[in-house]
Amino acid sequence: MKNLLILLVAVTMICAVLPTAFAQKQKIDPRFFPLDQVKPGMKGVAKTIFQGDKPQEFGFEVLGVIDGYPNPKQQTILMKLTGPLTDRTGVFAGMSGSPAYIDGKLVGAVAYAFPFSKEPIGGITPIEQMVEIFENHSADAAPSTTAEAHKKYSFKDLAAVDVNSTTQLPEPALNSTTIGAEYGNVPSMAPYIGQTLKPIATPLSFVGITPEALKQFWPELQAYGLMPVAANSGSAKITPLKPATNDTLAPGASISVQLVRGDYTLDAQGTVTWRDGDKIYAFGHPFLGVGSSDMPMAEADVVTVVPSINNSFKLGRATNLVGTISQDRATGVYGKLGQAPKMIPVTVNITTSNKAVESYHYEMMSDPFLTPLLMNITLMSSITRTERGLGDSTLELSGKILVHGQDPVVLENRFSGRSTAPGLTTLAATRPLDLLMNSGFKDANIDNIEINIMSNDGRNNGTLDRLWIDKTEVKRGQTIELQAFARDDEGKEFVQRIPIEIPKDVPAGKLSILVCDGSTMDTLEQRLIQSPLLNPQSTADLVHALNNRRKNDRLYVMLLRSDDGAIINNQQLPDLPPSVLATLNSTRTSGGFTPVSLASALQIELPPAKFVISGQRVITIDVNK
Repeated sequence: MKNLLILLVAVTMICAVLPTAFAQKQKIDPRFFPLDQVKPGMKGVAKTIFQGDKPQEFGFEVLGVIDGYPNPKQQTILMKLTGPLTDRTGVFAGMSGSPAYIDGKLVGAVAYAFPFSKEPIGGITPIEQMVEIFENHSADAAPSTTAEAHKKYSFKDLAAVDVNSTTQLPEPALNSTTIGAEYGNVPSMAPYIGQTLKPIATPLSFVGITPEALKQFWPELQAYGLMPVAANSGSAKITPLKPATNDTLAPGASISVQLVRGDYTLDAQGTVTWRDGDKIYAFGHPFLGVGSSDMPMAEADVVTVVPSINNSFKLGRATNLVGTISQDRATGVYGKLGQAPKMIPVTVNITTSNKAVESYHYEMMSDPFLTPLLMNITLMSSITRTERGLGDSTLELSGKILVHGQDPVVLENRFSGRSTAPGLTTLAATRPLDLLMNSGFKDANIDNIEINIMSNDGRNNGTLDRLWIDKTEVKRGQTIELQAFARDDEGKEFVQRIPIEIPKDVPAGKLSILVCDGSTMDTLEQRLIQSPLLNPQSTADLVHALNNRRKNDRLYVMLLRSDDGAIINNQQLPDLPPSVLATLNSTRTSGGFTPVSLASALQIELPPAKFVISGQRVITIDVNK
């Protein structure tokens, strides 16, 4: 009886466990080969496109399974490619995502390789991990910006144009696939180059991009595992979304991420791992690791695979836009057919020094980090392709960035110098775009960008030489005439007459009149009067601030007076009573305010000069009651 009771309890427990175990087993798609059944010595087939648009098969043999790579709780299947096709090329850039099958069931995506390996040994990302990560991250979720809302800016921040800086790209989600790059600053690790399993490089085809633009901006894209290759069949046309068929992006087909298309083309290529209805899984490793995204997904064909001792690569081009890549994570990318991505149309008009007009039309993907960089690359290419990239030149920038539901951001500036004008002009046009897209305001959506650049050979600079004023003693409310004298590069003198009405509420005493260029004014305003940072509370506030940036081709006037004030909570409070200042400076109080010894009584922006002007001068007058 006792034994019978024990048997009944055991049967009950087994019956309780079996449904759970069966349910767990059922979680694995029957079309997938279970990872826990992968054993060394197993053989299978994989497929990718070597030429044209039809996938071809090649073999592989399982060498083992690596636990904890590329991330904890993840696994990679180590394998060796076999067959005449891969004997010729080895593991090559562009085959990331190639579907691998055992016994006719999908086991995963070819995604990793050993640099300099004498045999085609690589790694497969299990399909179970690819599907699981996108299910856990809501694969169809809309992209979101990682920028903080309500950023604070000074006018110097808004106008920052540094020829050695491009944009604020985040740190790469994966190490660079440039061979040995991760050991560049660790000489003791040099002997181990090539002994690290790395994501297969992603070939990035480009059309119309000049060597000058690539030289300046390519390192940032290369840090993300992108490998530059020349395009083969011209630029990708701006076409509408193509309806999907049963053959669209089938497993083993080439997939293209169209970063830019039109007169300029930048598209990255990989391979489709699995299609489930309208869902597409590809790459097997991060593309750029941006998480939620809105990247154009297109079909692609292949001219050939170029064998190389350094790194063989696929040479191909994008064809038809068919959907959107909405996720880019640790085990690959996820896209959806029939879903159109957000694209930003761009028009660039260059008026050359010979008065000819060249126009470029293209569109870019919309992404807070990549779009400003892509704008840098394409605009620099437009300038250096049409006009000189070296030597003396003067470039006048105008145009607008259309923000949905807002006033346009007006682009207006001028740059002149030896070899620096193209880079400074490019960054001046791109900086507002960068600030808008990374502002944190969800309604800061860019509808269109139009940029006009007028080019002239030679430098056209001027320097503020001296000031003259008709009165040194004035009364409040009185108008005086200030004259600013400037000289150009040839020594020719120019004079600008500036009427100034002394404010009626200015205190009696010394009043300094500062005249300087826009960049100097930005710096001095922060240093001398410690003006509060701009703190836009909406997209409209930011647009307004961008439209009030100071420019390089005109002078600015500021009236400065002594002041016993303070900046509290980003608000400037002038002429505070001694009792208030005493309280702020009390030993019981620390922080929370910034004392101010100078205050701005008036600011004037003068009309544009005939040249880019620099310099500063100060003249002091006495204000009587």
